[in-house]
Amino acid sequence: MTVTTMLPMSPFEARLRDQGRAYHIHHPFNVMLNTGKATPEQIRGWVANRFCYQTAIPVKDAAVLSNCPDRDVRRGWIQRILDHDGFEITGADGATVRDPGGIEAWLRLGEAVGLTREEVLDGRHVIPAVRFAVDAYVNFARRAPWQEAVCSSLTELFAPEIHKQRLATWPAHYGWIDPAGLAYFRNRVSQARRDVEQGLAVTLDHFRTPAQQDRAVEILRFKLDILWAMNDAMAQRYGVNA
Repeated sequence: MTVTTMLPMSPFEARLRDQGRAYHIHHPFNVMLNTGKATPEQIRGWVANRFCYQTAIPVKDAAVLSNCPDRDVRRGWIQRILDHDGFEITGADGATVRDPGGIEAWLRLGEAVGLTREEVLDGRHVIPAVRFAVDAYVNFARRAPWQEAVCSSLTELFAPEIHKQRLATWPAHYGWIDPAGLAYFRNRVSQARRDVEQGLAVTLDHFRTPAQQDRAVEILRFKLDILWAMNDAMAQRYGVNA
């Protein structure tokens, strides 16, 4: 019988994972959503505003690619863009493989909660503070060294749990939402785990000195603040039900 030995987690990785205490899974607005206390208006507001962030993800990832000279990293990182934008590939045998991608899945979530595709796409419901926060994240990824932009993606360390919460609680609390609209969350549980492996490997390899590791934690906190600020803006606009 083969026994698999798990390598101990480094103190640096432990520091990164410890930042999950500031993840927006703990924000009152998200807690309200996942405990069944949100109104249809609040859910629609969250879906419409979060779409602003969803559409920025592949733009951010393209910025990482444009700044990265490492071919192996680029070959892995490009999958993130395909995950969100979708793809259509026709092989030599004429068979075509299609994936509509995460942005399309989010549009279907919008329809499932009662929004039209048009009003999600045109951003009419997006709060200025949400747009500002999203723009700040994309601009950071464009201007920072590519390794720092990769590090900022490590909020994915905490993402599978928030998606699993939604999958577990939304069908029970919000029976009026078509379950097919929750496909985005189902897809991201596994995709986020895969993305974490790559992003974490780059971060652990690049940020080696104490000063560099302090910088990595600072970057991760910046990204956590972006997500928290988005929830702050939505809480102010739509309220939080006790």
